[in-house]
Amino acid sequence: MSDTAQTPAHDPLVIAGVEYHSRLLVGSGKYKDLEETRRATEAAGAEIITVAVRRTNIGQNPDEPNLLDALSPEKYTILPNTAGCYSAADAVRTCRLARELLDGHDLVKLEVLGDEKTLFPNVMETLKAAETLIKDGFNVIVYSSDDLIVAKELEAMGCVAVMPLGAPIGSGLGIRNPYNIRFIVEELSVPVLVDAGVGTASDAAVAMELGCDGVLMNTAIAAAKNPVLMAAAMKKAVEAGREAYLAGRMPAKRYASASSPIEGAFF
Repeated sequence: MSDTAQTPAHDPLVIAGVEYHSRLLVGSGKYKDLEETRRATEAAGAEIITVAVRRTNIGQNPDEPNLLDALSPEKYTILPNTAGCYSAADAVRTCRLARELLDGHDLVKLEVLGDEKTLFPNVMETLKAAETLIKDGFNVIVYSSDDLIVAKELEAMGCVAVMPLGAPIGSGLGIRNPYNIRFIVEELSVPVLVDAGVGTASDAAVAMELGCDGVLMNTAIAAAKNPVLMAAAMKKAVEAGREAYLAGRMPAKRYASASSPIEGAFF
């Protein structure tokens, strides 16, 4: 690689003291079967896989197909999430169940929803659940609104990463408020991962160009006409967005600027 096109040799995503090479986190739901889930996950190059404990069998239903047979915990970091929980109590109970099923695993994704129409987070219940889980020894990655003050409070409580939404879950609308996301990136020390709203590869690239440490998605891949191909596209988009952020984009200007300077030109 030439000197003009070098990227950092060691640029890991670090969550709770663990290094990951991939900055793309993916969900495990909405695929047609476990084989498609496995193929899409491999194409994405993801190392962290979220699992909705209330909707996915990871051992609690011994007579049903087990996701862990397709996505082994020896190969992937399984990230139990509390999707479908509308109270702090339900979220805490779900995380404790996941810890039992996964032999003491303590890294969890917390989301406490506010209503069924928007699936926006219930901030008060999220804060309450986060406090309980952290005291209980969990490493909490938390789904949140794109509110800087809330994000700072979650970091101060001890959450190991904060996931502001880009748009409503499953909407595919992309990053609707990039300025709020940028504020959060600039102010927090823990990883900031955009969660929810990504629809296509350009949305993932935008999130990374804003300086986010990673992107979590599920529907954008699983609901594509070709999920495996979309997973590969998302992998490239996250990598390209990260490189663009590290490279530092040119300043935006209102007027044209000649690509070839005219100073010293011969006429």
